[in-house]
Amino acid sequence: MNDIRRTILWVIFGFSLVMLWDQWQIYNGRQATFFPGATPAAVQPQGPTGAASAANSLPSSVPTASTSVAGADQIAGAVPAVAAPAAAPAATRELVLVETDVFKLTFDTEGGSLVKAEMLKHTDMADKNQNFILFDDSKDRVYLAQSGLIAGAGGLALPTHKTVMTLAPGERSLKEGSQNLELRFESAEVGGVQLVKTYTLTRGSYVVAVKHEVVNVGAAAVAPQLYLQLVRDGNKPPGESSLYFTFTGPAVYTEAQKYQKVDFSDIEKGKIDIEKSAQNGYVAMVQHYFASAWLLADGIKRDLFMRKVDTNLYSVGMIAPLESIAPGARKTIATTLYAGPQEEKVLEALSPGLELVKDYGWLTILAKPLYWLLDKLYSFIHNWGWSIVALVLLLKAAFYWLNAKAYSSMAKMKAVNPRIMEMRERLKDNPQQMQQEMMRIYREEKVNPMGGCFPIMVQIPVFIALYWVLLASVEMRNAPWIGWIHDLSSPDPFYILPIVMTLTTVLQTSLNPAPPDPLQAKMMWFMPLAFSVMFFFFPAGLVLYWITNNVLSIAQQWVINTRMGVPPKFHLPKF
Repeated sequence: MNDIRRTILWVIFGFSLVMLWDQWQIYNGRQATFFPGATPAAVQPQGPTGAASAANSLPSSVPTASTSVAGADQIAGAVPAVAAPAAAPAATRELVLVETDVFKLTFDTEGGSLVKAEMLKHTDMADKNQNFILFDDSKDRVYLAQSGLIAGAGGLALPTHKTVMTLAPGERSLKEGSQNLELRFESAEVGGVQLVKTYTLTRGSYVVAVKHEVVNVGAAAVAPQLYLQLVRDGNKPPGESSLYFTFTGPAVYTEAQKYQKVDFSDIEKGKIDIEKSAQNGYVAMVQHYFASAWLLADGIKRDLFMRKVDTNLYSVGMIAPLESIAPGARKTIATTLYAGPQEEKVLEALSPGLELVKDYGWLTILAKPLYWLLDKLYSFIHNWGWSIVALVLLLKAAFYWLNAKAYSSMAKMKAVNPRIMEMRERLKDNPQQMQQEMMRIYREEKVNPMGGCFPIMVQIPVFIALYWVLLASVEMRNAPWIGWIHDLSSPDPFYILPIVMTLTTVLQTSLNPAPPDPLQAKMMWFMPLAFSVMFFFFPAGLVLYWITNNVLSIAQQWVINTRMGVPPKFHLPKF
């Protein structure tokens, strides 16, 4: 009976893997492998002119806020709906390139928006000779940071990210010895209001201070609202493997609801369940290794929104109502734009909860201390590859007694296995008596068939958390280990590590006692081998971690078997 149950469980497990793979394929926009159905409608990419093509199909006027705003959805409707404005006359529009020691930024004088961010310290995964580009506005990708004003009740149109601005004279690159670089964009008067944006870039930092000055140059008081938004297409980042379950999309954080991320597909369906109003928090766009975020100081009321802007174009943002500004007066609002790698310590220092854009999933409570320990090891070793080896070694030491208990149970099972096999052959025509005799042998030998499983199951969440730490940590990106491994975040170019990992998996499996049931014995070999094949496409850092774990497990199992008088013996599958 136990064999039948185990067989049923293996069948269910295998079928679950098949269904999971099918859903994975569908999620990544591919045809299902095993149960193909109707092909979902593909999201159309932007045309050859990028976001601007969307603008041309929409009205160029800027809607104003409603008289009484009941929620963020109403306010969001007042923000200009297009990601990039309709083309202005060539003589008045300019793309401004500025450079610091960490990135090159391109600003559009139309709105003073940030339309391109090239990371000088991070190379592209597909082409190591090119710098990584986060923000972009091209025919293939749209990812922008915008801000502007919308009017209060019944007010006139105000300067938005569609308004052409003038860049004040000044430096456009960070000079040697300078710590800061400023860019000042000034709009013309629109609706009696002038908007001045001042970007301050700092040496060695991906944090951009953005000061918004609202000047009332009209004859009547105004009460505008400042909006900050991030707009991007719904495509996966270029070169991103579908084997990694990483999130790409918008997220918000507030003290009350904490970190909330929303898939682009949920925005399409209108399934947006986020906190609409708060006095703290941020809005962000997240992808593997990198993130962007708009930040406001705590205590400032802001309404949060996510919405679909156009075909395959989405935005996340917040809107802050400003106090009434008298004629001739001005109001200054300090905001912060982050655009860079998900460096946990930097994000923690910048704003509460911002480090959560580095997504560890549901095992964050375990992953954060593991990352802390890995970072401490790196501060001594100065090599991320050897730091991974050291961390796995420490974890194996911490779980030594649990592993010893598991391997002792396996050794006992291996010792009685010849008796079990002989009995099964003798009673193969009487399943009921076979089960009774098997349980009698287990009782006599004081063997628990599940004794080797529980101690290992306890450790599984820890090693899954470590998997996410290595997968999510931008420090692994372009980090060398030894010899041919120049990037721990990319697959081994010569597949040496995956082959070694497969060999260690086979060796470890051959040391385990063979299950009495032939079907289980075959599954015991099939599952690890199938798992090993996946690792041919995984980052080298993850494969290194798994090899280290396998080697240490084999060594411990070998020692325990020898001590218990059960000489290590390899068995090969009988297919």
